[in-house]
Amino acid sequence: MKLLLAIDNSEYSVEAIKEVAKRPWPPKAIVRVISVVEPVTPPATELWYDAGGSLERVQQEMTKRATELTQKTSESLKRKGLKIESAVREGDARSVIVDEARKWSADLIVLGSHGYTGIKRLLLGSVASSVVSHAPCSVEIVRRKQTKKSR
Repeated sequence: MKLLLAIDNSEYSVEAIKEVAKRPWPPKAIVRVISVVEPVTPPATELWYDAGGSLERVQQEMTKRATELTQKTSESLKRKGLKIESAVREGDARSVIVDEARKWSADLIVLGSHGYTGIKRLLLGSVASSVVSHAPCSVEIVRRKQTKKSR
């Protein structure tokens, strides 16, 4: 079984990682951890200022953070006895995740979701929704458990 775990630096991805870690997967299962770095558009990011206003440096910093995240996640899942591969890709997350699943012949994609509805979803878009609509395989969307405070 080939499982594509798509993550970013959000609490929603943490939930997806936990879900993958706690499951009993078949012995020959392979998990590919992927993080997608979206193209930078100035200056709508705090990294813009941290990098001195250089788009190239912002992109490099985002790629560095994504690489660290995939490595940390991979190490964590390896400790659970899973066979792990990892990758950082650049582009639009919606299409990159679907393309990666297709090229790698994934059996399942797992990713977290912000759970936006209504106008927020319309304005911000939904990576999860797009992946579900276009994926060549099954998709599992992991949502954060809501508490009374977060409702």
